[in-house]
Order: sequence, then structure tokens, then C-alpha cells
Amino acid sequence: MSTVIPKETLDFFEKLAKNNDRDWFNEHKPEFRAIEAKVKSAYNHLGGLMCAHDQIEKIKIFRIYRDVRFSKNKLPYKTHFGGSFARKKPELRGGYYMHIQPNNESFIATGFWDPNKEDLLRIRKEFEMDDSEIRDILNDKTFSATWGDFVGDELKTAPKGFDRDHPAIDLIRKKQYIFIKKYSDKEVLQEDFLENVNDAFKKIRPFFDYMSDVLTTNLNGESLL
Repeated sequence: MSTVIPKETLDFFEKLAKNNDRDWFNEHKPEFRAIEAKVKSAYNHLGGLMCAHDQIEKIKIFRIYRDVRFSKNKLPYKTHFGGSFARKKPELRGGYYMHIQPNNESFIATGFWDPNKEDLLRIRKEFEMDDSEIRDILNDKTFSATWGDFVGDELKTAPKGFDRDHPAIDLIRKKQYIFIKKYSDKEVLQEDFLENVNDAFKKIRPFFDYMSDVLTTNLNGESLL
């Protein structure tokens, strides 16, 4: 099992970015498939590391083919690898993602990309009622040194039914609750890259534990499971 991201991954995507057409890709498909097998092995290795501190239900590595039906960008192929790591549902919430792309565009992400309206309302109601616990997590030095602050889409004003002057409106108006950590090409190719990613993912747990508790209980703290 591969425990590193091979350098030829970044080299191949550099070339594909300059030759993003079916003829070139079909000619180089054997090269891509060999790289893909090594990268899938690396993702699976990372998933194995994560299982020591979380319950990973599914690892999904996304296909290289782009869905161009509703996109202005008609280039047929992605120039990166992306893969997600799903936690055991319904009791464990949140998810992990790793993105491998040349020119220092690689990153990992965790959190809640697209919470359904029920979950989003529940999170907002929790922050409206008491934002002290989430702020303690965000302000923890070990946590913030790795993950910083939330990124993602947010409303310009308060959601319907919420006070625009509420002290936690900065949290309440968010539509996503995501953290992103970026990596250089040099870092991605290090032998201990996957161990470093696993360590970063491990440090998200206080946030995931808190959010899982919120999303599996009502505002009175009673279990919904």
C-alpha cells in the first residue's frame, strides 16, 4: 500500500492542464491509471490512520471526469485528485476531504459543506442560545494554530427569525461551517505528509464532538437518536 503521494501525480496534472482534451488523455490513460492506483492506495492508507481516532464509514475518491453539462467550463478533466472520508452516521457528524493539486493548490478541509436546512437551523439556534462553547473551541491555541477560523459562504445580514444585533450573529449568519488547511507541493511530497494530515484531522475532534452533540439533541439536550 502506498503511504506517499507520488511526485508523478503533480507532474501529470501539470501536463494535463496544458493538454485538457480527450485525445491527449486517452493517449496517456495508462500513465494516469498507474498514478491513480498509487494515489487511491495513499487515500486508503490515510483512512486507516484516521480509524485509530475516528469511525470512518466510507472513503470516496472522486473521478477525474468533469460534469460539464451545466458548466461554462467545458474542459473534460479535473486537474486534481479529491477524496472524502465519511464518519459513521447518524451519531457522528461532519466530514473530511483531501485535495491534491500542483502549484501549491493542495489542501485538506473539514466541517459542514452543505448542511440541510434542519441541521443549519439547529446549529444557528444553538449559537443563538449559547455561543460560549463553540468560541472556546475556536479560540483554543492548539486548534486555531492548525485550523484557524471558519471559511465558507455566509449571509450579509441575519437569517429570517434571528436578531441582526445578536452577539453571535457572526456565527449565526454562516451557511457553511468549514475549515481549510493548505499545503505546498513540497509538503505534499514529504514522506510524512499523510501522517501530518492525519494529525490535523485528529485536532478537529473537539469541534466534531461538539457539533455531533448539537445535531443529535434538541435544544433541551434530549437525544434525537
